[in-house]
Amino acid sequence: MSTEFTQLAQEQTGHLRKSLGRFDIVFLIVAAVVSVEVLGQVSGYGAQTFTWALILAATFLLPYGLIFAEVGGAFTGEGGVYVWVRTAFGRKAAALASLLTWVTQPVWVGGSMAFIAAETWAHYVSGITPNSITDYVFKICFVWLTVLAAIISLKRGKWIPTMGAICKIVFLLLFLGTTVVYAVRNGVTGLSLGDFSPTIAGLLGVTPLLLFSYLGFESGNSAAGEMKNPARDVPISIARACALAVGCYLLPILAILLVVPADKITGIGGLMEAVATVFSVYGAATNVMLTIAAVMFAVILVTQGAAWMIISDRMQAMAAADGAFFGGFFGYFSPRLGTPTRVNFASGVIATVFMIAAMQLSGSSGAIFGVVLSISISTYLLSYLIVLPAVARLRTHFPDVERPFRVPVGDRGFVALCMLCLVWVVLGAWVAVFPGTLEALFGISYDFTKTWGVSPATFEIFTLGTLAVLGAIGAVGYVRGKPVRRGVSNFDAPRPAELVSDVEAG
Repeated sequence: MSTEFTQLAQEQTGHLRKSLGRFDIVFLIVAAVVSVEVLGQVSGYGAQTFTWALILAATFLLPYGLIFAEVGGAFTGEGGVYVWVRTAFGRKAAALASLLTWVTQPVWVGGSMAFIAAETWAHYVSGITPNSITDYVFKICFVWLTVLAAIISLKRGKWIPTMGAICKIVFLLLFLGTTVVYAVRNGVTGLSLGDFSPTIAGLLGVTPLLLFSYLGFESGNSAAGEMKNPARDVPISIARACALAVGCYLLPILAILLVVPADKITGIGGLMEAVATVFSVYGAATNVMLTIAAVMFAVILVTQGAAWMIISDRMQAMAAADGAFFGGFFGYFSPRLGTPTRVNFASGVIATVFMIAAMQLSGSSGAIFGVVLSISISTYLLSYLIVLPAVARLRTHFPDVERPFRVPVGDRGFVALCMLCLVWVVLGAWVAVFPGTLEALFGISYDFTKTWGVSPATFEIFTLGTLAVLGAIGAVGYVRGKPVRRGVSNFDAPRPAELVSDVEAG
């Protein structure tokens, strides 16, 4: 397998600046990965959501965190997932994995996050009429604020996701604390232990959402070339971020279930509806507190989108610089800012286009949010069908690479952990792309239109159409990258670690 990287890739890594310490990495991951906007959607499946969240934390998040703590500390080249898959399976597989990972972000920002931000703002801050000029302007501004935050040099821009992560934690703590006061004064919904019993229907419903929530903790490695000491800091940062995430998901889910009846929880507004319910304890100050909470929520969403752009755009820029995505145009890092400005702008354009396309769908904002969120989940989960086998291969085929943290199992045990995670991902990806099919197999009643707010045909056209367009873009992009691939740079007697360390190469 070729171990040659392009001259352009090496040149561009020379523009990177080491500015991320352990504190920055933890909060960058938390800002990007802990997805508060899905709490309402996933809680809509009732009390068993909490049970399944616990089960997946033990059988998915724990092995997943161990796997990527090892890989992230050992293979520390700028580009993260792209570099790992490139080393394990070659450039073509890496190009596909990178594209699926990267495109999730603008689809998600433009088609889901902009919608939930607009809905929240309209309800609790200032009225916005759906599909009005104001609605379009708000969502476009939302998208391009995330882009601008990602363009700023990482030395200064890192404080934006850090602020967002802290705001996210404060918001959730405020919600949880107020929920306790509300429960003492007013009681809670009549949940019984039987309501927490897991079912197959619940499994099929919540798995894609929970996986989407639990994935991405390795994403900080996309900026590994800008970390001060990634080998030391990445494993610890992933462990801390995973632990924070468990609390940030399980406790708010339980709180939502305790104060809002399951049949009243909506995907787009579930969390803020629960906030509105418990904030009634503030009496005359309720409306002011709700406005403050809504503004905090909007800030969280903007900084979350920005954090994902900071991370994923770097990965895609490295793919482009290595000749895997068009002719190198997108493989450009600004010498002054050290950021991949061309990919940043491309992300903004895609997010805007997808936002406009989503607004043409018939149905409520909640239905559109659910459909586009499902598309984002499908592209993201599909990328892990390549990434997980790649990291398993890195353990078995590159044993000499120094691993500051090593999962305390043999190679077979490590591969088994990867396969356990892969089984969950396969299930989640299938359900995300083809909802309702496994329910039919198990004889479970499933009302598609009631669940999604659109017809099965509309859903699949939008979902499969998106995947088809991505496939075409990826194929054309790889072909157009051929001139860049000709400009490879040979390493002299490369050691395995050097094959994935663009910091050394640059």
